[in-house]
Amino acid sequence: MSSQVQQTVRRIAAPDIQARKGAEPIVCLTAYDAPTAALLDAHCDLLLVGDSVGMVVHGLPNTVGVTMEMMILHGQAVMRGSRRAMVVVDMPFGSYEGGKEVAYGNCARMMKETGAQAVKLESGPTVPETISYLVQRGIPVMGHVGLRPQAVLTDGAFKAKGRTEEERLRVIAEAEATADAGAFSIVIEGVAEGLARDITEAVSVPTVGIGASAACDGQILVTPDMLGLFDWTPKFVRKYADLRGEIDRATADYAADVKGRRFPAEVETYFSKKPASP
Repeated sequence: MSSQVQQTVRRIAAPDIQARKGAEPIVCLTAYDAPTAALLDAHCDLLLVGDSVGMVVHGLPNTVGVTMEMMILHGQAVMRGSRRAMVVVDMPFGSYEGGKEVAYGNCARMMKETGAQAVKLESGPTVPETISYLVQRGIPVMGHVGLRPQAVLTDGAFKAKGRTEEERLRVIAEAEATADAGAFSIVIEGVAEGLARDITEAVSVPTVGIGASAACDGQILVTPDMLGLFDWTPKFVRKYADLRGEIDRATADYAADVKGRRFPAEVETYFSKKPASP
């Protein structure tokens, strides 16, 4: 037996992310499958298995219909595809609002069945108590303030937050309560630069912005948006590729080759072996 000890890559963990407050910006992207996670892993500090999967992969109109089973399935895939990035899984709508004990049961199941390093909860008025309960029991939690996609039915649409002074103060208070409850980081979504800056300065944990300006301690985007898979993206998205165009071109070329009987060619075809000479 070889005496050489195989070294494994240590994943980035919640304390590593928390220590980045005010330091080198934190690079985050969403991931929903193993091949994509493998490609993103070398470049990202944190991969979020976002409940946005319901919209960008499953074609749902919003994230409300996402289930625990969907998040577990995609969380498992991302864990298989990645090695070093911290993996955080969104807790879906209805899985943590029913009380801290219910939330603990669902979060513990999520972490056990996926192997992820943390969960993310959208922070509402009742959520900080739940976050504290989870953290005290060994579950790292990432918070989420500002535009909260799971609240789309009460808000009526995906609307930027903090436009009035009352709303601005409420979002800051939710962020402070989330940090005080023990969240290791907070996503800030869909707020003006000034509010993002105020939140980032007010809390002791790193903030990760999505549509919240460069004032945050890190940034996250929905990966299919960033890669240009859709014909429309929100104002805050920068497209770093045009995969929609590339996929359309490649598919058209494939279809033309099939119709013209140019695919498969001889190099892509199996042939029977010739019998050996006597």
